[in-house]
Amino acid sequence: MTLTDAGVRSVWLPSAPCTPGTCVERTGSVAAVPRAVLRLTAVVALLVVGVAFCPVGGRIPSRVVRTWARGVARAAGVRVRITGAAAPSGGLLMVANHISWLDIPLLAAVRPARMLAKSEIRQWPVAGPLAARGGVLFIERDRLRALPGTVAHIAGLLRDGAAVVAFPEGSTWCGRAQGHFRRAVFQAALDAGVPVQPVRLHYRFARGTASTAPAFVGDDSLLASLWRVVSARGLVADVEVRPALTPGSHADRRDLARAAQGDPGPREALAPTLLHL
Repeated sequence: MTLTDAGVRSVWLPSAPCTPGTCVERTGSVAAVPRAVLRLTAVVALLVVGVAFCPVGGRIPSRVVRTWARGVARAAGVRVRITGAAAPSGGLLMVANHISWLDIPLLAAVRPARMLAKSEIRQWPVAGPLAARGGVLFIERDRLRALPGTVAHIAGLLRDGAAVVAFPEGSTWCGRAQGHFRRAVFQAALDAGVPVQPVRLHYRFARGTASTAPAFVGDDSLLASLWRVVSARGLVADVEVRPALTPGSHADRRDLARAAQGDPGPREALAPTLLHL
């Protein structure tokens, strides 16, 4: 758990006990290096194209964005299996469990949307300013007083017909362990009177065994996570688009968050206990 500047524990900075050393499996072999290098080159090229077009993302047809998103996964050697569908238009809060950097293009393949992200990303060289211009919504997680304003801003976008993607766990988990959905972002859907679209992400090998190789957790680096994915064989990303939760079906954000998460799967016994917002 991260400490705030005031020296107290922040409930808006949830963390997971997952770490690369304890949770993430290694992949690939020396023989697989040439293929992995080719995959990595293709993925980086597609990501650069995506970042470059962030400033005009809202004017790009959704089918083009979905094609690009699937292309990122395929370039990495990951087969994508999407079941179900999200509403193609209208205000929508799409929420999902969070495991990997791959989650972002996978959700864009379901429906292109504005992403909710931590404010630290805004400070990243090149990518940060472009992401801001492309419509990414930033959360100042160490400033709880800013939370009501953020929720109100999201609600306004939803009322105007935008789709917004959020990861309510607040942190990445390895995929075998899961966190609980935080409540705050669901208030925006209640205030705007729009549906909530739950999506369940799961990574496995083609033979059916669950895989933590795509996980991007703890002090892991993006390059290390990329390399594990591109050097793996037979990775499959299952994207389960569950039935949307209609406006008025749940009276408060607590019930809405619980319904959106559904079966959270196994949880790490040592996971820190956090106050839910």
